[in-house]
Amino acid sequence: MRRIIFISTVISIGVLLFGCSGELTEEQLIEKAARIHDRALTIDTHVDTPLMLGRDDWSIDEAHDPRQGGGRVDFPRMEQGGLDAIFFAVYIRQGPRDPEANTRARERAIRLFETIHCLLESHSDKAELALSPEDAYRIERTGKRALFIGMENGYPLGQDLSLIGEYYDRGARYITLCHSRNNDICDSSTDRDGPEHGGLSAFGKKVIEEMNRMGMLIDVSHISDASFYDVIEYSKSPVLASHSCARALCDNPRNLDDDMLRALAENGGVIQVCFMSSYLKMPDPNPERDAAFEALREKFRDYDRGSEEYRDRVRAEWRAVDRKYPRKLATVSDVVDHIDHIVETVGIDHVGIGTDFDGGGGVEDCYDVSEMGNITLELVRRGYSENEIRKIWGGNFMRMFREARRMADAADS
Repeated sequence: MRRIIFISTVISIGVLLFGCSGELTEEQLIEKAARIHDRALTIDTHVDTPLMLGRDDWSIDEAHDPRQGGGRVDFPRMEQGGLDAIFFAVYIRQGPRDPEANTRARERAIRLFETIHCLLESHSDKAELALSPEDAYRIERTGKRALFIGMENGYPLGQDLSLIGEYYDRGARYITLCHSRNNDICDSSTDRDGPEHGGLSAFGKKVIEEMNRMGMLIDVSHISDASFYDVIEYSKSPVLASHSCARALCDNPRNLDDDMLRALAENGGVIQVCFMSSYLKMPDPNPERDAAFEALREKFRDYDRGSEEYRDRVRAEWRAVDRKYPRKLATVSDVVDHIDHIVETVGIDHVGIGTDFDGGGGVEDCYDVSEMGNITLELVRRGYSENEIRKIWGGNFMRMFREARRMADAADS
């Protein structure tokens, strides 16, 4: 049962009062949105919820309060918000690039994969691992959640191409090539030291070729503009931006400008709109908050080397600063403004949803996964048809996913 319930009595009265004028009451809009949301396969292509899985005070089986450190995603709230499928990110923060550090990154990535698989084994009545578009539709029909895996940051590859196959075999169906800093694959959009490779490195070009061969999606969120255009040039398969927004509406280097949107669409790719406020609208100045978080980053520079208890303390301090210096969040209307802009620029076939929940994503009126129906309601209010909403919620992504797999199979035959 979805969060937006049916209001059949109100609908009947509304029809009697308003006839077939085409003007819907608010109650009728809510009911229409609920029906569409229920019929669509809804997928979120990027959440960082695996970072919550190691906490002793948190269970994915329980509904938590997101404003009290409970995260944005759990099974009860997924059901409440009508989210059918989700990509759990195996996120590894960028660290030193030497053989010892690369080994540590690989080991931590494998632990996260194993944690996700253990979760699925112990909750087989609630969710199943999805490896293909067909899996998602099949799992959705059973009433369970379809759980995909993506890798955020190609850092755990080191310079070993064979690890792409290992991570694929463990369930990864996309790799975000880099994160907030440059790595051995490509330049990041936000590295403070600026570009290193001028786009993709020589190794990065081999990574693209191998991912294409395997049918693994290439995720361009976080990478620099030059890296983006190199990926578009070298990839033979459609390209994904798993959690990004439109730079025309928010001038953040993490976002795609209109020329990049057009190149992505020509490639057959899809941009999944992110719910992080700083990517949706330029934030109001908040120097105290900025200074407090910068101090935390300096204090905990060795986060990845610490124990789980140490990382718990880091996260607790991070949440405390967030509560002390709250930011003004964007809204569902801002999210759909980005969808509108992308549709106006490149058409309805190249946009979707990638919230970045538990990695900073969450807007005022879609603060966690339980409120996902509010996105559908706003789309209905703006006149999107059911077919268009189905494309946004999963159809576009699945079409691209199938095409990447088809091209890989064709190359092998």
